[in-house]
Amino acid sequence: MSSEPVRTVSAAELAVLLGAAPAGGQPLYRGLADALRERVADGSMAVGVRLPAERALAEELRLSRVTVSAAYRELREAGWASARHGSGTFVAMPSGPPAWGSMVGAPVDGVIDLVNAAPAAAPELREAYLDAVDELPHFMPQHGYHPGGLTTLRAAIADRYTRRGRPTTTDQILVTGGAGDATEVVFEALVEAGDRVLIEHPTYPGAVESVQAAGGRPVPVPIDATDPDAFVAEVDRAARQSAPTVAYVMPDFSNPSGARATPDGRRRLAATLARHGVVTVVDEVAADIVLDGPDDLEPFGVPVPESATVAIGSLSKTVWGGIRIGWVRAEAARTAQMAKIMARRQLSVSVLDQLAAVRLFAWHDRLVAQRRRDLRVQRDALAAAVDERLPEWSYVLPAGGLSLWCRLPAGASSTDLVAAARSRGLLLAPGPRFGTGHLFDDHQRMPFTRPVSELTAAVNVLATLVVSADASMSVTPALVV
Repeated sequence: MSSEPVRTVSAAELAVLLGAAPAGGQPLYRGLADALRERVADGSMAVGVRLPAERALAEELRLSRVTVSAAYRELREAGWASARHGSGTFVAMPSGPPAWGSMVGAPVDGVIDLVNAAPAAAPELREAYLDAVDELPHFMPQHGYHPGGLTTLRAAIADRYTRRGRPTTTDQILVTGGAGDATEVVFEALVEAGDRVLIEHPTYPGAVESVQAAGGRPVPVPIDATDPDAFVAEVDRAARQSAPTVAYVMPDFSNPSGARATPDGRRRLAATLARHGVVTVVDEVAADIVLDGPDDLEPFGVPVPESATVAIGSLSKTVWGGIRIGWVRAEAARTAQMAKIMARRQLSVSVLDQLAAVRLFAWHDRLVAQRRRDLRVQRDALAAAVDERLPEWSYVLPAGGLSLWCRLPAGASSTDLVAAARSRGLLLAPGPRFGTGHLFDDHQRMPFTRPVSELTAAVNVLATLVVSADASMSVTPALVV
């Protein structure tokens, strides 16, 4: 049994976190419950923290104890708190929606699928596979299993890191079946049941599910694309409050916010997490998708020991999601540990895919340059369409990555909008999927990974669902499915 001390937020501290009293129009207990829920959802209070006694909080807020008791009860019933007999009430997180992967479906003619930020295949993919087929006979007399990955592929990935300014050897690389597979392996290796894991908020839903599958408890830390380096102070606060063991970050074009840490910010973030003894899992799947600004920022983690960071990458964004090649970069001892976990999951990634990947890495700079050109055109076309047809939507134009993170007008609901769009042949992921609880229902992720014609058509569909006469948005009820 863990001897970890229980952290308690005092009534006075909680009163400061809650801020001003909720506006009228609803019962006091419900306003208090909503305020408490928001502080949990935005990461101000970590899962597992003990809330103050009802009487103490009532006195601090100058409310009746009945009001506080009712608010705590509402939180418990909704899964945002749990009661332990004789110990008090503790912050919790409600069970989430169906798995992110369940939202992914096979392509359907006539349907615009913007659930995933996934571009079409690079034209060079076919040539890479043809070359791989020609080389395959050299491997066919063997058993076909290559745990850890082909040496030639690991060398190509290691060389890519070295050229970026992070000297890397082949024994520091583990080849996986895509970035999702890499994430699962990493969290299984690093996270034990009950461990707290810092995550950006909003963030990629699949990573959160991987943390939970490993038994970890996600601790959301707010990130803002308008001030990405403020994330460093937020992480420092969350680490002091929550004592996490692992953090998951996307310093280059975070999904979905598009935030990118500055050179100084990424160094301070790496140093801050290392000082707290936190191992940082760095998701670099979008690191090459630089559309504006410098493309030579040093990889995350350069100023800290090798043991402090683990990087994840893949070819899914630069080449194609259908080639299931991902990787982990870590210190050699840790990579060997993860290779054993990988071997339990699958003996080897497809040899043919790996041979094709070796060719693709040889053409890497050319592939990335073309991908950037295509995505820059698509990003600008989507932004222009949103500005023209949905002028009440706002966003920070990302300098890279794969999507716009749009704030909807006051009173709008992404959940309702997505449901209505589905009936018009447009598939989107609702904003709350990128956060905890009900947060981000006022946001909509809009990937710009499809052709311009599809992006323009998608915005036109959304414009038909919007009523903007009073600077608010509503979804026509008959269209909600």
